[in-house]
Amino acid sequence: MSDLIDDPREGANEPEFTVSEISTAVKRTIEGTFDHVRIRGEVGRVVHARSGHLYFDIKDDRSVLGCTAWKGQVARLSVMPEEGMEIIATGRLTTFPNQSKYQMNVQDVAVAGEGALMAMLEKRKKKLAAEGLFDPARKQQIPFLPEVIGVITSPTGAVIRDILHRLRDRFPRKVLIWPVAVQGERCAPEVTRAIDGFNAFTAGGALPRPDLIIVARGGGSIEDLWGFNEESVARAAAASGIPLISAVGHETDTTLIDFASDLRAPTPTAAAELAVPVRAELLARLEEIESRRISAMRTALNYRGEKLRDLSRALPRVDALTAGAQQRLDLAAARLPGALTARVDRGRAALSEASGALRPSLLARTINSARERSEDRGKRLAPALERSSAAAQGDLARITKRFDTLSLAPQIDRRNDALAQLMRRFKQATEVAHSQRARKLDALDRLRLTLGYKATLERGFAVVRSAKGEVLTSTKLAKAHAVLDIEFADGTLSIGAKKTARPSASVSKKGTQGSLF
Repeated sequence: MSDLIDDPREGANEPEFTVSEISTAVKRTIEGTFDHVRIRGEVGRVVHARSGHLYFDIKDDRSVLGCTAWKGQVARLSVMPEEGMEIIATGRLTTFPNQSKYQMNVQDVAVAGEGALMAMLEKRKKKLAAEGLFDPARKQQIPFLPEVIGVITSPTGAVIRDILHRLRDRFPRKVLIWPVAVQGERCAPEVTRAIDGFNAFTAGGALPRPDLIIVARGGGSIEDLWGFNEESVARAAAASGIPLISAVGHETDTTLIDFASDLRAPTPTAAAELAVPVRAELLARLEEIESRRISAMRTALNYRGEKLRDLSRALPRVDALTAGAQQRLDLAAARLPGALTARVDRGRAALSEASGALRPSLLARTINSARERSEDRGKRLAPALERSSAAAQGDLARITKRFDTLSLAPQIDRRNDALAQLMRRFKQATEVAHSQRARKLDALDRLRLTLGYKATLERGFAVVRSAKGEVLTSTKLAKAHAVLDIEFADGTLSIGAKKTARPSASVSKKGTQGSLF
C-alpha cells in the first residue's frame, strides 16, 4: 500500500491560480494602490480612434507608459495631447489583461510649464500659418461705421462695461453681446460657437446680423489666455465672413486669434476705438467741409462774375448793334406811302383794262351769237332723236324676238320661289321686330307711368296749380292766386283762395297754416 502513495514534495500545498484570476488580482492591486496619480512626461505616439477614444504614450528617458482616454473623457480634457508636448497627466493606473500590460486612464491633461506651452503654441502657429490662415491678403476691411457690433466676451467682467462706455462716448451703436467663458476648458468651444453663431445670422432676421465682431478679454497669464490659442478658435476667426477684431489680454499678450483676426487691438478699450469713429470729430469735420464748400462756391462765383464783366466790356453796345437795322426800318417806312399809291394805281389800270371787254355792245353781240348756236343745235336735235328712237325700237324688237326663242320659264319660276321665300322671311322679321318694339314701348310706357306724377296721385297726393296752369309748391305762392286748381287722381277741383278750411287742431296757433280743403 505504501508504494501507491507519492512521496510528498516541498510546496505542494500552495494554491493554484488561473490566468484570469491572477490578472484580476493584479488589476485590483494596481488600481487600489494607484487610483489617483499625476505623471509627468513627454507625449509620444498619439492615436485618435474612430470610436472617439484617445490613445497616446508618455515617456521619459528610460520608460514609456501607455495612456487611454475614453470618448466622454476626451471631451472634458482642457489640453489635447500632441506629440512632443511635455504634460502632466492626471488619472489612475489600470491593467489591460488581454495583452498583460498596465496603462493609465487619463482624466485630465495639463501642460508642464510655460516653456512647454510656448513651444506648443509656436508649433501650432507654424502649422496654421502654413495653411494660409494668417495671410494678410485674406483679411477683410473693417467697416468705417458699423450699424450693429457683436461682442463676444464675459457678460460679468469689466471688459464689456469698458467697451460699452467707450462706444457711448465716441459714437453710440447697437451692440449684441454673446456671453462666453473667457478661460478654462469651456472657453475655446464657446468662443468658436459664438463666432459661428454670429456668422449664421441672416440679414433682416429677428436679430440683426452684426457688421463687426469684437472678441475681447482682459489680461492674464498664458494659462488663462490659452483658450484663445486653441486651433478651433483660430480657424473660426479666419473663416468668419464678418470682419473680426481680437482684443484678448493686454498689449504684450499674443494669442493665435490675434493672427487669424482681421485686426488686432492691444486692449478691449482700443477695440472699441478702432470699431467706431468719434462723432464729435465727424461733426467738426463736416462743418469744416461745409465751410470750405461755401467758401469755394463764393470764390468760384466771384471769379466767374469778374470773367463775365471782363467779357462784357469787349462786347459792342446795344444801340450800336441795332443802329443799322433801325436805319433800314426808317428808310422802308419812308418809302411805304409811295409804294402803296403806286400799287393802287396799277390795280386801277388793270381793272379798267378788264372792264373794257364788258361794254354793252360787245356783250349783246356775245349773247346773240350764243343764241344762234343754241337754235341751230335745237334744229339738229329733233332728227337726231328720231333716228335714235328708231334704232332703239329695232334693237328692242330683236331682243324681244330672241327672248321669245329662249326657254326662261324655269329660271323665272326659281327666282319667283326665292323671291316668295324672301318675302316670307321679311314678313316674319318685320313681325318679330314690330313685336319687340311694341314690348319695349309698353315697358317704357309703364316706366313713364311709374315715374310720372299720376301714380303719385293714386296714393292720395294732389297737385295744386294756378288758373294759368303753374304748379304751386308753397303756401306763399298759393295765397298769391285767387283761384286754385287741385288735381286728384279722379279729376280736377277748382276753388277760390277764400274758401279755406279751418286750421288743424294739431298745429300751434303761432305756426298755423290754413288748409286748402
